[in-house]
Amino acid sequence: MFAQTFNYIHHYSFNTNEVFPLLCPVKELEWIDGWNFEMVYSRSGVIEKNCVFITPFGQGIETVWLVTEYEPDINWVEFTRVTQGLFTVRISIQLNESAEGCTAELTYRYTALSELGKTMITSMVAKHFHDDMRYWERAVNHYLETGKKLSKELVC
Repeated sequence: MFAQTFNYIHHYSFNTNEVFPLLCPVKELEWIDGWNFEMVYSRSGVIEKNCVFITPFGQGIETVWLVTEYEPDINWVEFTRVTQGLFTVRISIQLNESAEGCTAELTYRYTALSELGKTMITSMVAKHFHDDMRYWERAVNHYLETGKKLSKELVC
């Protein structure tokens, strides 16, 4: 059908041991403004390989997330998201130490499941991806500096 990949690199003022634990649907409640999810499966109650959770997408549509890889020893996590009838997304996040703290290499691979999904990828996702990534980067740094969420309204 149609696929498109988006890449971004985050720069954090904190080390991987501080940032990596935040890449969990439970912890994201603490630092992502507006984050909401329903845990479907997790033996531990938090992120782990094969963990499944659901997030709302809008207008009664849900996105199902599966943690396909989770390797805390090497600071790597991979998710596969499926949004009903629209698209799938494989998200790979690799954290690496840096002189200033750490970086996160993010790869989002979208695959359309329909013409509407293709249109959303080429218009909405392409238009907002970098803004969303900048918010995420700022939100993590803000949370680790202050212990509080960064309002999307203050950034956007």
